[in-house]
Amino acid sequence: MKTIGLIGGMSWESSLEYYRIVNQQVSEKLGGLHSAKCILYSVDFAEIEEYQRNGDWDKSATILANVAGDLEKAGADMIVLATNTMHKVAADIEAAITVPFIHIGDATAKAITEQNIHKVGLLGTKYTMEEDFYHERLQQHQIDVLTPGKEEREELNRIIFEELCVGKILDESREKVKSMIEHLKQEGAEGIVLGCTEVPLLIKQKDSSLPVFSTMDIHVTKAVEEALE
Repeated sequence: MKTIGLIGGMSWESSLEYYRIVNQQVSEKLGGLHSAKCILYSVDFAEIEEYQRNGDWDKSATILANVAGDLEKAGADMIVLATNTMHKVAADIEAAITVPFIHIGDATAKAITEQNIHKVGLLGTKYTMEEDFYHERLQQHQIDVLTPGKEEREELNRIIFEELCVGKILDESREKVKSMIEHLKQEGAEGIVLGCTEVPLLIKQKDSSLPVFSTMDIHVTKAVEEALE
């Protein structure tokens, strides 16, 4: 079994799920008392979030690239960045390591195309929804991307940072996101990408009339496949 290097803490709420799911999947595949070989480096999200807010992506890139390098030195055979938004600096992380980097966008695109879906609604932080890095990654796989309107994007971003990242799961917010999904469906979306690792804490398949792609679950599944090859 290879060792998975997890870069977490963005937020720790979703990193906790990454750790749980990666061990659960290894246990299911290998049976007995098996669990995942993994190393977790959890950053201080307040620092990263401030850089996001101020557009200081280079500073975040330096921090995460150094963390990835430390994980490799500690024995990680691959790097998994347990957040969607910070995949904006994926190229910087890849340049800092010699082991594989498991990109969340590529894993998600593969899951989408396997269901013969070509147009998706993307839900995530405003950075993920509004900047090009995530759209372009999916478009490389011939997947068109729709996002909610500006007011809905702002509200979803608020829900993520003010509620989900601090462990608040509110029914009122779930209804708001379900409404966003229906709007995206009306615009032609064939599936919904939960493009923030916190959103699956709020939205499940039962909350959507369209197929839902939880990037967190997809990402972990890909990492476990690589670890057990």
